[in-house]
Amino acid sequence: MDVIPVIDLKGGVVVRARMGERASYRPIESPLSPTSAPRDVVRGLLSVHPFATVYIADLDAIERAGDNDTTIRQLREQFPHLQFWVDRGIADRGSAEEWLNTGVGHLVLGSESLAEAALARHFATDSRVILSLDFRGAAFQGPAALLAQPDDWPERVIVMTLARVGSGAGPDLERLAAVRAAAPTGKIYAAGGVRDVDDLSTLQRAGIAGALVATSLHDGRLAGRDIAKIRNGVS
Repeated sequence: MDVIPVIDLKGGVVVRARMGERASYRPIESPLSPTSAPRDVVRGLLSVHPFATVYIADLDAIERAGDNDTTIRQLREQFPHLQFWVDRGIADRGSAEEWLNTGVGHLVLGSESLAEAALARHFATDSRVILSLDFRGAAFQGPAALLAQPDDWPERVIVMTLARVGSGAGPDLERLAAVRAAAPTGKIYAAGGVRDVDDLSTLQRAGIAGALVATSLHDGRLAGRDIAKIRNGVS
C-alpha cells in the first residue's frame, strides 16, 4: 500500500489544509519543519519516512489566482529522486499536454476543475495522469458524466473528500468502497481524514491502493515505523 504525503501550496509556502475551507488556510507550523518553506517541509516529511512520491496541490492555480510553478520546479530540482503528483487546476487538453511535457511530475486532474468529462477520457491510458474525484459533503464536484463513466477513468483514481481533510474524522470508507466497486481493476487512493496506522490498516484490508496523508504526519500520529509496516503489507 502506498502512503503519499501531501503539501498544499499557496503564495509560495506550504499551508495547513482543513476541511477544504481554503480561505482560512494559513502557513503550516509543524515540528517536522523549521519554516513553511516547501523545501523545509519536504525535508521534514522525508525525515519521517523515505517516501517515493509527494502530492502537491497548487491552490493558487486551482483557484485561478496565479500559480506556484517556480516553486514546484525548484522542488523537482532539489529532490530529483521524488515523484511528484501535481494538481494545478488544469482543465483543458493543451495545458495538460504542455505541463506533462515539462517532465516535472505526474498530472492530477481534479474533477472540481473540469467542465466536461472528455479531458479525463482523453488521458485515460496515459500512465502520467491521475484522476481526483472531488467531493464536498455528499456532492460531487465536477461533471456528472465523469462520475458515471468509470470506463473513462485513468488507472489511478484519488477519492478526495474535502470536508475530511485535516479534520481527524477518519476516511470515507463508504464512498471509497463505491468507487472501488465501480472501477475494480483500478488503483484507488484515499484522501481526507486518515488519522493513524489503524485507518491505513482498514484501508489496506478494503483493497485501497494508497492514501494521501498530511495532518497525521505533522501531528506525529503516523510514524515512520507505522508506514514501513503498511508498506510491507502488514495490517
